[in-house]
Amino acid sequence: MFKSERYMTKGVQSDIPVVLQIFMWDCIKAVPEQDYLQLFLLSEVDGKQKVVHEQEVPEYKREYLLAFPEPINAKVYVIDDGDHCTMLLAEEY
Repeated sequence: MFKSERYMTKGVQSDIPVVLQIFMWDCIKAVPEQDYLQLFLLSEVDGKQKVVHEQEVPEYKREYLLAFPEPINAKVYVIDDGDHCTMLLAEEY
């Protein structure tokens, strides 16, 4: 999974810094057994960027706390439909 062409929506392009986009793609690569749907919850904690990465089947959850100049709050989905891998904001789903 997640080996097809990668795409992102305009919302991701405008709201999610490139370094976080790359970080999320790298997080997906690190999952031993990937589900077609990956979820990222981005939030600010004590001036740092918190990233919670989850999938449902098999159950997987990792949390990261990153030094980041301007932490953001967002929910991001990454979906692999077999032909495309698309990163989108939850409100764009």
